[in-house]
Amino acid sequence: MKYPIGTQTFSTIIEEGMVYVDKTDLVYNLAQKHVCFLCRPRRFGKSLLISTLESYFKGDKELFKGLKIDELEKDWTQYPVFRIDFANGDYSKPDTLDNVLNGRLELWEREYGRLLDTPERGMRFQNVLKMAHEKTGHKCVVLIDEYDKPLLDVLMEPQENENRKILKDFYGTFKVADEHLRFVLLTGVTKFSQVSVFSGFNQPEDISMKSEFDALCGITKDELVTYFDSEIAAMAEKKKCSKEEMYIRLKKQYDGYHFSEEMLDIFNPYSVLNALNDKSLDEYWFATGTPTYLVKLLDRNKTNIQEILSRQYVKSYFMDYKADVEDPLAMIYQSGYLTIKGYNEKRMQYRLDFPNNEVRNGFVTLLANNYCGQRNDPKNFVLDINDMLDECRLDDMHDALSCFFASIPYNANYQERAWSYESHYHYTLYLIFRLLSCYTTLTEKENSRGRADIIVETNDYVYIFEFKLDGTAVEALKQIDDKGYAEPYAADSRKLYKVGVAFSSERRNIAEWSVVL
Repeated sequence: MKYPIGTQTFSTIIEEGMVYVDKTDLVYNLAQKHVCFLCRPRRFGKSLLISTLESYFKGDKELFKGLKIDELEKDWTQYPVFRIDFANGDYSKPDTLDNVLNGRLELWEREYGRLLDTPERGMRFQNVLKMAHEKTGHKCVVLIDEYDKPLLDVLMEPQENENRKILKDFYGTFKVADEHLRFVLLTGVTKFSQVSVFSGFNQPEDISMKSEFDALCGITKDELVTYFDSEIAAMAEKKKCSKEEMYIRLKKQYDGYHFSEEMLDIFNPYSVLNALNDKSLDEYWFATGTPTYLVKLLDRNKTNIQEILSRQYVKSYFMDYKADVEDPLAMIYQSGYLTIKGYNEKRMQYRLDFPNNEVRNGFVTLLANNYCGQRNDPKNFVLDINDMLDECRLDDMHDALSCFFASIPYNANYQERAWSYESHYHYTLYLIFRLLSCYTTLTEKENSRGRADIIVETNDYVYIFEFKLDGTAVEALKQIDDKGYAEPYAADSRKLYKVGVAFSSERRNIAEWSVVL
């Protein structure tokens, strides 16, 4: 099987016989709309979607032979297509955006003519669209990939205002030239709101959370089985496990994205293709871009990922980026590090969390390194904790955690953030336990009488942890009993351990550790 890794051109994939997950029925449905916007994380197939639409609207019928759209489209009209890709280029340089737009306009003007001798980009683009419509007899198609990159490159920098002004002028064309437009699609990572980028033209229809287009980018479970069954079997053979077990591993590592309340599971396409090609479950997508800027946003906002994930949100709160640093949630969600994990229909609110092991392990490791000041990768430490829980070596775990807290520098980040000692200890443990990818870890699991701090469920054991600052381990154990945290496991065949932990703010470490079976 030839994988289209690094290839985002539809015609190349088809002509060279690379594997193509057929989404052309969705492409056809999308093409019936007028002006649309799609937000998806990076490396999720947006550029391939743009390329597929380009081939479709140019009438390249032969490329679609045997695909779903072949039975849907009868006319195959050739429209004039105008495509702009902002993915490449450093837009922090003052002239880059100007050069990109002027270069495209000059190319189109050579093909369709130039009516006015004006440097004004919006007017030039409007004239090009008008002349293309008149020359071909067909309305125009405009495809813009990574529309937001010229702004993301200069976020919170002086150049941002200039780039926004240029884009506002250019995108304003879509309103005055509406009679010449057949279809417009803008794709990006971020949906900008309450900024002037789109003022001046009718707001595009945002299809980012429309359930009918959930699978437009990415790979569904059915598609994974349909297109890659033999490859999963080959990978399972190499890993010496069953095909069913291999699918479960792929799902835990790369699945879990949801883009609407329908909760359709979407696999990360970049990671899946690389994993099947290499027959290895590595962190492919996360490795292509370390989100240190998101960690800085969290620090600047004096918040943490635990607080963010403990709440529910209305859609606008995480879908609309408001061009400030006061709330990093929208940036984290739209960048693909969080996804929808639950929907409360009555309240119309969403619960967010990490989509899968790849993203959680990478992002939480980054947070742990930043927060705890550890020089070494905490993954090895967490693997040790995994083994201790698997073998029920809780005394060893007590020693390991004591050593870990002792290694955190005196001027730890919690002091700079003015957090309480209790928040510091709880968040440190939260980061450690969220890295326990081998087991089910529930932080602040709620019942009718309260929330347990941390519950870890392994194959053979259930551990309920409760933490107290400047209290006693006995008090922590009493709270587990009083609040009934163990009651949901009354009929569970696994052994259940209650662990009471008391921290000392004076010693900055664990003072008491008590375990009850």
